[in-house]
Amino acid sequence: MTTLSPVSVRDGTVPCLAPVSTPAILIRRTEYGDADLIVTFFALRLGKLSLMAKSAKKSARRFAGVLELFTELDIVAGAGRRGGLALLQEAALRNPYPAIRRDPFKTAYASYWAELVNDWMEEGIENAEVFLLLRHVLAALDTGSLTPAALSILFQMRLLRISGHCPHLGRCVICRCDIEGILADMLAVEIARGGVACPGCLPPEAGRHRLSKGTVKQLLWVAGGDLTRAGRMKFSPRALREGQAFLERFVPYHLGRVPRSLKVLHQLRGNDV
Repeated sequence: MTTLSPVSVRDGTVPCLAPVSTPAILIRRTEYGDADLIVTFFALRLGKLSLMAKSAKKSARRFAGVLELFTELDIVAGAGRRGGLALLQEAALRNPYPAIRRDPFKTAYASYWAELVNDWMEEGIENAEVFLLLRHVLAALDTGSLTPAALSILFQMRLLRISGHCPHLGRCVICRCDIEGILADMLAVEIARGGVACPGCLPPEAGRHRLSKGTVKQLLWVAGGDLTRAGRMKFSPRALREGQAFLERFVPYHLGRVPRSLKVLHQLRGNDV
């Protein structure tokens, strides 16, 4: 297969593109007309990429039912009409992750992660670390080797770091004191400032939400380093509760909206957004 020449794929347009093959994970699909689909992938070689899948809804042979959300495929992308979306020319299944789509909770978590990748990653910018992270959490979610909550903490912390939005957890965001020098075990959460604060740096009525030092250390651990080692972190029940609650407030605040998939996840869990 012809390799990709140095050419822009921003906004889904692929001018002068020879066919290019890459592993990719399907993160979004939208119906387009009676027969076509617009499918958005996060690809190992091309980053986020939106393609037109011609006749995908009508032809049983065109893509043989492989264009399911969260599946990992080998895709071949090529140029479409001038100024239009590139075309999905071929798609072959690599990892279907079927258990995710059979379980509404797993589907909700996977949808949340896919929505964050779609919202935070720019079109056409290669980022192998994000691809490998998404593949890792989807595979573990499918097999059930880790709880969805633990995988979601791992995914969010690492994606926030990669995208430049990582919370400031090692120091107080107000006085800059290292958390090891803070005597209190519970740290105030300052979402607007992007991290944690000493209890003494905030008035008593502020910082209603808290993170324990133990949770903070576990969050910092999974944010960096080797992905496989980070994925083996055994979160304490307290860290799971605190970490998930913190990140599901931090992410919407800095994204500027509550992701629709997160609202669904909250409804399934029985808590309000």
